[in-house]
Amino acid sequence: MTDDIIANQTDDGSEAPAAPQRSARSGMIRSSMVYSGLTLVSRLMGFVRDLVITYYMGASATFVADAYTTAFAFPNLFRRIFAEGAFAAAFVPAYARSLERDGEEVADVLAADAMAALLAMTVGLTIIAELAMPWIVAAYSPGFAATPGKIQLTITLTMITMPYLPCMAIYAHLAGVLNARNRFILSAAAPILLNIWTLLAVLPTHTPHAAAVAASWGVIVAGITQAGLLWWGVRKSGANVNWRLPRFTPEIRQLIGLALPGAFAASVSQINVFVSQFLVSHVNGARTWLAVCDRLYLLPQGLVGVAIGVALLPRLSRSVHAGDEAGASAAMDEALTFSMALTLPAAAALLSMPFFLIDGLYTRGEFHSFDAHQTALALQQYGWGVPAFVLAPLVSRAFFARQDTRTPMNFAVVSVAVNVIFGFIFFHFFGVAGIAAATSLASWTNVLMMLVTLARRGAYRLSVKAVSRLSRILLASGILGVMLAGASYARPAIQLLFSWVHLGRGIGPKEISILMVSLAAGVIYPAILLTVGGISRAEVVGVLRRRR
Repeated sequence: MTDDIIANQTDDGSEAPAAPQRSARSGMIRSSMVYSGLTLVSRLMGFVRDLVITYYMGASATFVADAYTTAFAFPNLFRRIFAEGAFAAAFVPAYARSLERDGEEVADVLAADAMAALLAMTVGLTIIAELAMPWIVAAYSPGFAATPGKIQLTITLTMITMPYLPCMAIYAHLAGVLNARNRFILSAAAPILLNIWTLLAVLPTHTPHAAAVAASWGVIVAGITQAGLLWWGVRKSGANVNWRLPRFTPEIRQLIGLALPGAFAASVSQINVFVSQFLVSHVNGARTWLAVCDRLYLLPQGLVGVAIGVALLPRLSRSVHAGDEAGASAAMDEALTFSMALTLPAAAALLSMPFFLIDGLYTRGEFHSFDAHQTALALQQYGWGVPAFVLAPLVSRAFFARQDTRTPMNFAVVSVAVNVIFGFIFFHFFGVAGIAAATSLASWTNVLMMLVTLARRGAYRLSVKAVSRLSRILLASGILGVMLAGASYARPAIQLLFSWVHLGRGIGPKEISILMVSLAAGVIYPAILLTVGGISRAEVVGVLRRRR
C-alpha cells in the first residue's frame, strides 16, 4: 500500500523511464493526498474528541476546561514542533542524503544516534519541567490564581501530561525515517490513537473534574502506543534504527545546530498561541474558546500544509542538491497553488459563518451559547490568517532544503514580536477576538518576509502561471464565501427544513443544518473552481488516477 505513493517507480518497482518531472509532480500530490486522507480521519476523530470534552467540561461555566486545555498545551506544543516542524525539516534531508550517498547501514546509524540524542534531550526537559511545574504554571497563567483551586488543578494535570513529550519525540523521529523512505501512512495514522484513547478515558466519567483527570492519563497511554506503532513501522520498512546511548558525533552536532533555529521558526504559530493564552488567562473560559478555535482554523494547516510539506521537502531537497532550480521552483509553485486551492475555501467559511459553525458543532452540555458567541468572534479573526498558517511551513521548506534554518528563525522572532505588541493592543480594544487578530497579523508578517527574501535571493518567485491560478482560486473562494454568508443569514429557514430531524444525543436540526451546508459547499466549490479555471478537468483526473 505504501509503495503506491512512491513518486518515481512503476508498479513493479523499477525506475520509470519517462516523464520524471511530471511523475514527481503527480507523486508529490498523490503522497499529499494519502497523508491528507489519513490526517482527515484523525482530525474528524479529533472533532469528536473535542465535542465530548466540551460537553463534559464546558468552558466558562467551570474552570476545569481551562485547566485541562493548559495541561494539554505544554506537551502538545512540542509535539507540533517535533512532529510537524523543524526536527523533521533538519533530519529528513540529512537522512535522505545519507541513504543515497552512503547506503542504508550508515544512514540507519545516523538515525539511531539522532533518536538517542533527541530522547535524552526531551527526557531531560520533561524532568526539569516536572520539578518546576508550580512556578511554570504560575508564571504562564497568572490569572488562574484568582479562582480557588484552578491553578492547583492545572499543575496536577500538566504533571500528568508532560511525559507525552518524549513519546512524541520518538514518534516524530521515526516518522521522519519513514517519510525519507517515501512511506507516509503510519505517520499520518498514528495521531488517531490520541483521539481513541482520550475518548475511551473520558466517556465513562460523570463529572468535569473526573473527565479532566481521565483525559490527561489518556494522553500518556496514547503517546506510548503512538511511539510503539511507529517503531513497528520502521522495522517493517527494513530500517535498522536501534536503541543506544547518546553519542554527540559531528553529524549529530550539525543536525542539532540545524534543528534548533529551525524549531523556533517552525513553532512560531505555537509560540504565538502561548502568548495569546498568557494574555487571556484572567478571562475564565477564554483558553477553552481559543482551543476550540484551534481545532477549526488549524485544520487546513494540519490537513493541507503539513501534508504537502511532508511530501514537498524530499523532492525540494533533491532538486536543490542536484542544482535543478527550475525543478525546485516548479515544486514550490505546485505546492503553493495546490495548498491554496484547498485552504482558501476553508478561510472563506470561517470568515462568513463562524457562529453557525460553532453553535452547530459545540453548543450542548456544559458549553453554552455565550461560549459559542465568544468563540465565533475569535474564529472569524483567525479566518483571514488561515492562508498564512498554511503557507508558513511550506515557504520555510524552501529555506530548509538549502540548509538555511537561521533566516526563518529571524523572521519568526519578528513575527512573535508583532504578535506580542499587537496582542496587547488588540486585546485592550477588542477582547479575546483581538488576540486572534494579532495572531493572524503575525503569521502574515512571517510569510511575506520569507517570500520577499526568497525573491531577492533569486531562490524562488511565483511564476506568472501560478499567480494567474492563485487569482482564480481566490475568486472561486470569494464566491463560495458569499454563498456561505447567505446560508448563515438564512439559518432559521434552513433549520426549519430539518425541524423533523431528531436523532438523539444532541443531534437535531441545528447540527444537521451545518452538516448539510458544509456538504453542499464541498460539492459546489469544485464546480466553481473548474468554472473559473482554477483547476482543469485533466488535472483532477490526473491526480486521482494511479499512474502505471
